[in-house]
Amino acid sequence: MNAIEIGWGQLLISLVFILLAAVASLYYRLRMERDLVIGTVRTFAQLALVGYLLQFVFDLQNPWLILLLYLWMLFWAAQAIHGRVDEAKVAILGPTFIAMALTFTLITVTVTSAVVQVEPWYKPQYFIPLGGMIAGNAMNAISISLERLLSGLRQQRAEVELILSLGGSWEESCRKLRREAIRAGMIPSVNAMMTVGLVSLPGMMSGQILAGADPTQAVRYQILVMLMLVGATALGTLIVVNLILRRCFTRHDQLRL
Repeated sequence: MNAIEIGWGQLLISLVFILLAAVASLYYRLRMERDLVIGTVRTFAQLALVGYLLQFVFDLQNPWLILLLYLWMLFWAAQAIHGRVDEAKVAILGPTFIAMALTFTLITVTVTSAVVQVEPWYKPQYFIPLGGMIAGNAMNAISISLERLLSGLRQQRAEVELILSLGGSWEESCRKLRREAIRAGMIPSVNAMMTVGLVSLPGMMSGQILAGADPTQAVRYQILVMLMLVGATALGTLIVVNLILRRCFTRHDQLRL
Protein backbone atom coordinates (compact mmCIF):
# COMPACT_ATOMS: atom_id res chain seq x y z
CA MET A 1 0.00 0.00 0.00
CA ASN A 2 1.30 3.48 -0.91
CA ALA A 3 -1.60 5.76 -0.07
CA ILE A 4 -0.84 9.46 0.22
CA GLU A 5 -1.61 10.68 3.73
CA ILE A 6 -3.83 13.73 4.20
CA GLY A 7 -3.23 16.03 7.16
CA TRP A 8 -5.79 18.14 9.01
CA GLY A 9 -4.31 21.27 7.45
CA GLN A 10 -4.91 19.88 3.98
CA LEU A 11 -8.49 19.06 4.91
CA LEU A 12 -9.10 22.70 5.81
CA ILE A 13 -8.46 23.63 2.16
CA SER A 14 -11.50 21.56 1.20
CA LEU A 15 -13.67 23.95 3.23
CA VAL A 16 -13.62 26.18 0.15
CA PHE A 17 -16.29 23.88 -1.31
CA ILE A 18 -18.56 24.52 1.67
CA LEU A 19 -17.85 28.25 1.36
CA LEU A 20 -18.98 28.18 -2.28
CA ALA A 21 -22.16 26.34 -1.32
CA ALA A 22 -22.84 28.88 1.46
CA VAL A 23 -22.32 31.81 -0.92
CA ALA A 24 -24.76 30.23 -3.39
CA SER A 25 -27.25 29.73 -0.56
CA LEU A 26 -26.98 33.38 0.45
CA TYR A 27 -27.24 34.64 -3.11
CA TYR A 28 -30.34 32.58 -3.92
CA ARG A 29 -31.77 32.93 -0.40
CA LEU A 30 -31.94 29.16 0.12
CA ARG A 31 -31.52 29.59 3.89
CA MET A 32 -29.19 26.60 4.09
CA GLU A 33 -26.15 28.38 5.53
CA ARG A 34 -26.84 27.21 9.07
CA ASP A 35 -27.34 23.60 7.95
CA LEU A 36 -24.11 23.75 5.95
CA VAL A 37 -22.14 25.00 8.96
CA ILE A 38 -23.68 22.48 11.34
CA GLY A 39 -23.24 19.68 8.82
CA THR A 40 -19.58 20.55 8.30
CA VAL A 41 -18.84 20.69 12.02
CA ARG A 42 -20.65 17.40 12.60
CA THR A 43 -18.80 15.77 9.71
CA PHE A 44 -15.43 16.67 11.21
CA ALA A 45 -16.45 15.81 14.77
CA GLN A 46 -18.31 12.57 14.09
CA LEU A 47 -15.80 11.10 11.66
CA ALA A 48 -12.85 12.09 13.85
CA LEU A 49 -14.54 10.37 16.78
CA VAL A 50 -15.27 7.30 14.66
CA GLY A 51 -11.65 7.20 13.53
CA TYR A 52 -10.37 7.07 17.11
CA LEU A 53 -13.11 4.60 18.07
CA LEU A 54 -12.15 2.28 15.21
CA GLN A 55 -8.56 2.34 16.40
CA PHE A 56 -9.84 0.90 19.67
CA VAL A 57 -12.33 -1.48 18.04
CA PHE A 58 -9.73 -2.97 15.70
CA ASP A 59 -7.75 -4.11 18.72
CA LEU A 60 -10.72 -6.03 20.11
CA GLN A 61 -10.65 -9.80 19.89
CA ASN A 62 -13.99 -10.40 21.63
CA PRO A 63 -16.79 -11.40 19.24
CA TRP A 64 -19.51 -10.40 21.71
CA LEU A 65 -18.21 -6.85 22.02
CA ILE A 66 -17.96 -6.56 18.25
CA LEU A 67 -21.51 -7.87 17.79
CA LEU A 68 -22.69 -5.46 20.49
CA LEU A 69 -21.08 -2.57 18.62
CA TYR A 70 -22.77 -3.70 15.42
CA LEU A 71 -26.16 -3.90 17.15
CA TRP A 72 -25.56 -0.37 18.43
CA MET A 73 -25.01 0.75 14.82
CA LEU A 74 -28.18 -1.03 13.71
CA PHE A 75 -30.18 0.57 16.51
CA TRP A 76 -29.27 4.04 15.25
CA ALA A 77 -30.09 2.96 11.70
CA ALA A 78 -33.53 1.85 12.90
CA GLN A 79 -33.87 5.11 14.80
CA ALA A 80 -33.11 7.05 11.62
CA ILE A 81 -35.78 5.07 9.74
CA HIS A 82 -38.27 5.81 12.52
CA GLY A 83 -37.44 9.51 12.32
CA ARG A 84 -37.86 9.65 8.55
CA VAL A 85 -41.13 7.75 8.41
CA ASP A 86 -42.57 9.60 11.44
CA GLU A 87 -45.62 7.37 11.94
CA ALA A 88 -47.48 7.82 15.23
CA LYS A 89 -50.24 5.20 14.94
CA VAL A 90 -48.05 2.19 14.09
CA ALA A 91 -45.00 1.08 16.11
CA ILE A 92 -42.04 1.02 13.72
CA LEU A 93 -38.84 1.21 15.76
CA GLY A 94 -39.01 -2.15 17.59
CA PRO A 95 -39.92 -4.42 14.66
CA THR A 96 -37.50 -2.63 12.34
CA PHE A 97 -34.57 -2.97 14.73
CA ILE A 98 -35.26 -6.65 15.46
CA ALA A 99 -35.62 -7.50 11.76
CA MET A 100 -32.44 -5.61 10.86
CA ALA A 101 -30.46 -7.10 13.76
CA LEU A 102 -31.31 -10.69 12.84
CA THR A 103 -31.09 -10.31 9.05
CA PHE A 104 -28.03 -8.10 8.65
CA THR A 105 -25.99 -9.83 11.34
CA LEU A 106 -26.60 -13.17 9.63
CA ILE A 107 -25.66 -11.74 6.22
CA THR A 108 -22.50 -10.07 7.54
CA VAL A 109 -21.37 -13.23 9.33
CA THR A 110 -21.97 -15.22 6.13
CA VAL A 111 -19.95 -12.77 4.05
CA THR A 112 -16.97 -12.60 6.42
CA SER A 113 -16.85 -16.32 7.20
CA ALA A 114 -17.90 -18.01 3.92
CA VAL A 115 -17.11 -15.50 1.16
CA VAL A 116 -14.14 -13.43 2.33
CA GLN A 117 -13.13 -16.28 4.69
CA VAL A 118 -11.71 -14.04 7.38
CA GLU A 119 -10.00 -15.73 10.33
CA PRO A 120 -11.63 -15.20 12.76
CA TRP A 121 -14.98 -14.33 11.16
CA TYR A 122 -15.55 -11.42 13.55
CA LYS A 123 -12.30 -9.63 12.69
CA PRO A 124 -13.45 -6.00 13.10
CA GLN A 125 -11.43 -4.64 10.14
CA TYR A 126 -13.81 -6.61 7.92
CA PHE A 127 -16.94 -7.17 10.00
CA ILE A 128 -17.64 -3.55 10.97
CA PRO A 129 -17.08 -1.89 7.53
CA LEU A 130 -19.00 -4.59 5.63
CA GLY A 131 -21.81 -4.61 8.18
CA GLY A 132 -21.92 -0.81 8.14
CA MET A 133 -22.33 -0.80 4.35
CA ILE A 134 -25.25 -3.19 4.66
CA ALA A 135 -26.91 -1.12 7.39
CA GLY A 136 -26.45 2.20 5.57
CA ASN A 137 -27.79 1.05 2.21
CA ALA A 138 -30.64 -1.02 3.62
CA MET A 139 -31.63 1.84 5.92
CA ASN A 140 -32.37 4.05 2.92
CA ALA A 141 -34.22 1.27 1.10
CA ILE A 142 -36.39 0.44 4.13
CA SER A 143 -37.21 4.12 4.66
CA ILE A 144 -38.37 4.47 1.05
CA SER A 145 -40.43 1.28 1.25
CA LEU A 146 -42.17 2.20 4.50
CA GLU A 147 -42.94 5.73 3.31
CA ARG A 148 -44.44 4.31 0.11
CA LEU A 149 -46.41 1.69 2.04
CA LEU A 150 -47.90 3.99 4.66
CA SER A 151 -48.70 6.81 2.25
CA GLY A 152 -50.28 4.27 -0.11
CA LEU A 153 -52.47 2.88 2.67
CA ARG A 154 -53.73 6.36 3.48
CA GLN A 155 -54.31 7.36 -0.13
CA GLN A 156 -56.08 4.10 -0.99
CA ARG A 157 -57.87 3.66 2.33
CA ALA A 158 -61.30 3.48 0.68
CA GLU A 159 -60.18 0.72 -1.69
CA VAL A 160 -58.54 -1.25 1.13
CA GLU A 161 -61.60 -1.00 3.37
CA LEU A 162 -63.88 -1.98 0.49
CA ILE A 163 -61.97 -5.23 0.03
CA LEU A 164 -62.10 -5.83 3.79
CA SER A 165 -65.86 -5.17 3.88
CA LEU A 166 -66.37 -7.72 1.09
CA GLY A 167 -64.73 -10.42 3.20
CA GLY A 168 -61.14 -10.07 2.01
CA SER A 169 -58.25 -10.48 4.42
CA TRP A 170 -55.81 -7.72 5.35
CA GLU A 171 -53.26 -9.41 3.11
CA GLU A 172 -55.58 -9.42 0.10
CA SER A 173 -56.55 -5.79 0.63
CA CYS A 174 -53.01 -4.47 0.32
CA ARG A 175 -51.21 -7.00 -1.84
CA LYS A 176 -50.56 -4.44 -4.57
CA LEU A 177 -49.40 -1.79 -2.08
CA ARG A 178 -46.95 -4.21 -0.50
CA ARG A 179 -45.51 -5.16 -3.88
CA GLU A 180 -45.07 -1.52 -4.89
CA ALA A 181 -43.46 -0.62 -1.55
CA ILE A 182 -40.90 -3.43 -1.71
CA ARG A 183 -40.15 -2.63 -5.34
CA ALA A 184 -39.61 1.06 -4.53
CA GLY A 185 -37.04 0.16 -1.90
CA MET A 186 -35.13 -2.18 -4.20
CA ILE A 187 -35.00 0.06 -7.28
CA PRO A 188 -31.98 2.21 -6.16
CA SER A 189 -29.84 -0.89 -5.48
CA VAL A 190 -30.79 -2.51 -8.78
CA ASN A 191 -30.12 0.73 -10.67
CA ALA A 192 -26.71 0.93 -8.99
CA MET A 193 -25.89 -2.54 -10.33
CA MET A 194 -26.88 -1.46 -13.83
CA THR A 195 -24.57 1.58 -13.87
CA VAL A 196 -21.68 0.47 -11.65
CA GLY A 197 -18.35 1.14 -13.38
CA LEU A 198 -20.02 3.10 -16.19
CA VAL A 199 -21.13 6.27 -14.39
CA SER A 200 -18.78 6.22 -11.40
CA LEU A 201 -16.38 4.04 -9.44
CA PRO A 202 -18.11 2.91 -6.22
CA GLY A 203 -16.81 3.74 -2.77
CA MET A 204 -15.25 0.40 -1.84
CA MET A 205 -13.40 0.13 -5.16
CA SER A 206 -12.28 3.77 -5.15
CA GLY A 207 -11.03 3.52 -1.58
CA GLN A 208 -8.95 0.44 -2.27
CA ILE A 209 -7.47 1.91 -5.45
CA LEU A 210 -6.57 5.15 -3.63
CA ALA A 211 -4.93 3.01 -0.94
CA GLY A 212 -2.77 1.34 -3.60
CA ALA A 213 -4.56 -1.99 -3.94
CA ASP A 214 -4.49 -4.02 -7.15
CA PRO A 215 -7.46 -2.79 -9.28
CA THR A 216 -8.49 -6.37 -10.13
CA GLN A 217 -8.65 -7.20 -6.41
CA ALA A 218 -10.61 -3.99 -5.80
CA VAL A 219 -13.05 -5.04 -8.53
CA ARG A 220 -13.67 -8.40 -6.86
CA TYR A 221 -14.36 -6.73 -3.53
CA GLN A 222 -16.74 -4.28 -5.21
CA ILE A 223 -18.66 -7.10 -6.92
CA LEU A 224 -19.00 -8.79 -3.53
CA VAL A 225 -20.26 -5.56 -1.99
CA MET A 226 -22.82 -4.93 -4.75
CA LEU A 227 -24.26 -8.44 -4.54
CA MET A 228 -24.24 -8.33 -0.75
CA LEU A 229 -26.06 -4.99 -0.66
CA VAL A 230 -28.75 -6.04 -3.13
CA GLY A 231 -29.41 -9.24 -1.19
CA ALA A 232 -29.49 -7.47 2.17
CA THR A 233 -31.71 -4.70 0.82
CA ALA A 234 -34.17 -7.14 -0.70
CA LEU A 235 -34.35 -9.38 2.37
CA GLY A 236 -34.42 -6.54 4.88
CA THR A 237 -37.06 -4.59 2.99
CA LEU A 238 -39.22 -7.67 2.51
CA ILE A 239 -39.16 -8.61 6.20
CA VAL A 240 -39.65 -5.10 7.59
CA VAL A 241 -42.48 -4.23 5.18
CA ASN A 242 -44.34 -7.41 6.06
CA LEU A 243 -43.88 -6.85 9.80
CA ILE A 244 -45.02 -3.23 9.69
CA LEU A 245 -47.88 -3.98 7.29
CA ARG A 246 -49.33 -6.54 9.70
CA ARG A 247 -49.18 -3.98 12.49
CA CYS A 248 -51.24 -1.58 10.37
CA PHE A 249 -54.26 -3.81 10.99
CA THR A 250 -55.93 -4.96 14.19
CA ARG A 251 -56.50 -8.63 14.90
CA HIS A 252 -60.01 -8.09 13.48
CA ASP A 253 -58.52 -6.82 10.20
CA GLN A 254 -59.39 -3.19 10.84
CA LEU A 255 -57.05 -0.56 9.41
CA ARG A 256 -55.32 1.40 12.16
CA LEU A 257 -54.26 4.38 10.04
